Amino acid sequence: MNIIWFTWKDLDNPLAGGAEVVNEELAARLAADGHNVTFLTSGFPGAAPSVTRRGFDIVRTGKRFTTYLTSGLHFLRHRAELAPDLVIDECNTMPYFAGRYSGVRTVMFFHMLCREIWFYEFPRALAAIGWVIEPIYLRLLKPTDEVITVSESTRQDLVRHGFRSSKISIISEATHLAGIADLAASRKYPEPTMLAHGSVRPMKRTLDQVKAFEIAKRSIPNLKLIVSGDYSGAYGSKVFEYCRTSRFAADILVLGRTSDAQKRELMERAHVIAVTSVKEGWGLIVTEAASQGTPAVVYDVDGLCDAVQDGRTGIVTRRNTPAALAEAVVKLLSDSETYANYRRQGWQWSKELTFDRSYAEFIAALGIRAERDAVDSALANNC
Repeated sequence: MNIIWFTWKDLDNPLAGGAEVVNEELAARLAADGHNVTFLTSGFPGAAPSVTRRGFDIVRTGKRFTTYLTSGLHFLRHRAELAPDLVIDECNTMPYFAGRYSGVRTVMFFHMLCREIWFYEFPRALAAIGWVIEPIYLRLLKPTDEVITVSESTRQDLVRHGFRSSKISIISEATHLAGIADLAASRKYPEPTMLAHGSVRPMKRTLDQVKAFEIAKRSIPNLKLIVSGDYSGAYGSKVFEYCRTSRFAADILVLGRTSDAQKRELMERAHVIAVTSVKEGWGLIVTEAASQGTPAVVYDVDGLCDAVQDGRTGIVTRRNTPAALAEAVVKLLSDSETYANYRRQGWQWSKELTFDRSYAEFIAALGIRAERDAVDSALANNC
């Protein structure tokens, strides 16, 4: 089967995140299963116009916003060559409306809807426009009808905007970060350490995590904070300056962007990870931390409330404020027995969330038959 996948980023893009990890793991498995997969996506400075990775092709045209036009034009110009049997239109902020011109079965793939994020990531005027038009273009997508998403939160969001619940399939999200083999043998920092990991952007509300750390220090005087992730940009500079001038600056370490190996070590050695995003499709970072034996405290928002089993694998705050987050951190770290149970239960759950499971759910939603032996063999050769 020839599968054309519209998505605005591939994993090489500097703005790539958890969604791109999921996309490429699924695409690699489709390719290993004998399907021809082509990503139509955006370019970025220094990017090659086309590459082949792990058995699937990536074609880059246009930029962040123009790719919605250029990828569509590329599809139409090269339709005979692409010979599509199935089109996946991934909506990450904006859809490609591929169902309007593909001429073949088109399935929408949503990690999440934008909604509140507009007001955190875009200038006020553009945010207001995005907020108004998002429900409109979602209604225009209804003829496509078939939808895949990654959490119950996003499914409910889509239903609120007119999609039929019976036509929405949910797949689990996994992580490519190898989990620790022995929970008892994992190493924690000598002093209680809170981790804030991920790109330092307004919608991640990293500053809330720093303020929560300052409040929690009143109850846990030897608490440390590590902030890791790309902090370029105006908001990142604001967070960096706040950390530098904090009265607890000596106990805050700002690392910037880290490698996968560094991320894994941080997640294993920290005692708790805090996540305060405005909205997520699925809190992939929560699953990653759990795989390293580190429980999470998170805001009660879409995606994060799906990735944490409240009171079992972590804590979901009742209020989305630094004070409530600090209270959850103190609660988690002040009871060694409860903390040990959260670690164990989160670690065990993370082992159930595999890409093989995600892929099985994905192809079931697409109605594609898997050849497991071929997948296992090809993936072993590609990885």
